[in-house]
Amino acid sequence: MLYNSNEDRNYNKVMRLLIVEDDKDLADTLKEYLGQEGFVVDTIQEGLQAEKRIELYHKDYDLIILDWMLPGKDGKAICEDIRKKNITTPILMLTARRELEDKVAGLSVGADDYLPKPFAHEELLARIKALLRRPREAMPNKLTAGNLVLDPIQRKVFVNKKEIVLTQKEYSLLEYFLRNPNRALDREQIFSHIWDFASNSMSNVVDVHLHYLKKKVGKSAGLFEAIPGVGYRLKV
Repeated sequence: MLYNSNEDRNYNKVMRLLIVEDDKDLADTLKEYLGQEGFVVDTIQEGLQAEKRIELYHKDYDLIILDWMLPGKDGKAICEDIRKKNITTPILMLTARRELEDKVAGLSVGADDYLPKPFAHEELLARIKALLRRPREAMPNKLTAGNLVLDPIQRKVFVNKKEIVLTQKEYSLLEYFLRNPNRALDREQIFSHIWDFASNSMSNVVDVHLHYLKKKVGKSAGLFEAIPGVGYRLKV
């Protein structure tokens, strides 16, 4: 489900999460559960690999779920180091450590919240929702390009003031272009923002979805410019 109430209006864009957890069964279970709740979820099991992903793609993630004990580099050290690099993506730390001093240590290096294991999925979801409700950036009420208007609060798209119905992926694709106007976006950038890393980026999935999006937006499709050998640009 996608959240549409006033309380959860920050969820009106597809939220992308990164789970860093060395227990693969737990990571896969959480990915499935949160996927059913409307999130796009990536998982990583190793600390150094996770830190590199965060450094390169932190702007693509709305929240990071970070286990304390990891092979390669532990979550506490990862959190501390990425905060030193001014990466402000919210971090929810998971750990089997339950002592107060451990909680204080996790929060002191930059974690935004702390959840001891074991935990109920419903509590994890509540913690995620609370963190994502915190304001991070001033977001415009509406995104526009020519006669095309996207309303992130209502999650609606209009062309010439007439609403058009998009699939979840089409909406996410359009929103990504509108938030990056006049910028050349390569297919890998687009793919990594809309689809999880486990999907097949070698397919023509971006071109196919953009083709159907352009058909639905009609004359506004002329705003999309194909850049040979690169990808696409939305002209505003």
